[in-house]
Amino acid sequence: MTADHVELDRLLGAAERDDGTIDEDAYTRFRGGLLRHIAMEEKVLLPFARAKRGEPLPMAAQLRVDHSAIAKLLCRSPSRAIIASLREVLGSHNDLEEGPHGLYAECDALAGEEAPAIVARMHAQPPVPLAKYYDGPLHRLG
Repeated sequence: MTADHVELDRLLGAAERDDGTIDEDAYTRFRGGLLRHIAMEEKVLLPFARAKRGEPLPMAAQLRVDHSAIAKLLCRSPSRAIIASLREVLGSHNDLEEGPHGLYAECDALAGEEAPAIVARMHAQPPVPLAKYYDGPLHRLG
């Protein structure tokens, strides 16, 4: 999963051209890769950790808040401002996942002999279908 972060960072960097425009191909690969990465965490790792512990990991709520913020940003057409916001969220988010007490270390410790099966479940996650961008007004409930 950490290698995924490296590749996603590379794609995000490739999406931002020096002339201020966005490389749509690189951004589309970044967007699809990041949404699939989030799906692996939301559908495999977080439920696995909860089942093993009998309660959610302490960082699970923050990870889900971050995932929601990321998904909302990925709904909008890419721009330098969107990319800057993604970098900001991903900077602190990746630390929660990669740190010595982060999501990946916690799941590794819980998995033991189940690790190969968990990794296989993550690799089996299909690509997330990408919807068209939505740049209309943001709706707020309540």
